[in-house]
Amino acid sequence: MTDDPFQCRCVLCHDYGDRDEADRVDLTIIENVQQHGWHVVMVPEDEIGPGFAYTIGLAHTHAAPELAMFGLDVHAMHRMLNGLGARVAAGAVLADGQRHPDVADGRQVALRQADLRWYRTFFGRAIGFYRRPPFPVLQVAWADMNDHFHWEEQAEEKHRESQPQLWLPPSKHPAGIWTTEL
Repeated sequence: MTDDPFQCRCVLCHDYGDRDEADRVDLTIIENVQQHGWHVVMVPEDEIGPGFAYTIGLAHTHAAPELAMFGLDVHAMHRMLNGLGARVAAGAVLADGQRHPDVADGRQVALRQADLRWYRTFFGRAIGFYRRPPFPVLQVAWADMNDHFHWEEQAEEKHRESQPQLWLPPSKHPAGIWTTEL
């Protein structure tokens, strides 16, 4: 990611001449961004791996980073991302390195800037909306019941595998469920 300020190139800011080709999901995303300021994409857990969820529209509407969560129930992550989105809409500035104690059902979260090389793997609908990276994305990492994050040695093995470490380039990420599709 560069230090250049974000310049929105989304489908709402620029007519790329293909709006008539948008599918139902794209139209729902556009409608939610217009009505609410953002949309939350939910990708349920499947045989390949844990579920995840991410926002689309926070960068367009509020010049704020998009947010992504992994490894919890998608409906819970949807609720938490909407809560963080509401904070952004109320003027909060979310940034890399911040910790928030009251987001994940009584557990703290840490915000970490996602490496651009993960975008195609996880954020396809956001790429479709913004048309091209870079757009800012923060991973909302949640702590375990003992307040350890998944990158910390003290975290249980199950917790360490529950979320990717998107701030690392894919080539530096520990091998596991999050790297099987690379």
